[in-house]
Amino acid sequence: GEYTALAASLEHLGNKFGNDGATVLGAALDKATAQYLDNGQLPSRKVNEIDNRGSAFYLTLYWAQALAEQSENGELSAKFKDISDRLSDAEEQIVQELLDAQGSAQDVGGYYKPDEAKASKAMCPSETLNGIIASI
Repeated sequence: GEYTALAASLEHLGNKFGNDGATVLGAALDKATAQYLDNGQLPSRKVNEIDNRGSAFYLTLYWAQALAEQSENGELSAKFKDISDRLSDAEEQIVQELLDAQGSAQDVGGYYKPDEAKASKAMCPSETLNGIIASI
């Protein structure tokens, strides 16, 4: 639900303020969300199946692909072509890194006030994915 709400918000922002980039981001997120659902990339409660981190990766992959493939905004298409390719090429490695992080308790430094560095390490265990995102 949060992905569709974000897409609607981006499209509204684009329409209200004439921001074509925001409109394209929203439409691409809609397309990515549909692909995410069609492909069944929902998180599983079982170890060694994708969890929330894996689901977020697939939405990221599909959103980058949708942005690269769209023709309404050439600047966004060009920017996300490389990112889409890198995510696609590294899919197996990223998924394996995310699966490898499962199965053991994670120390995030507390429930109500977690340590930001520990929580980030637990929630973003794929160095490959982290590197691609950092390059944006």
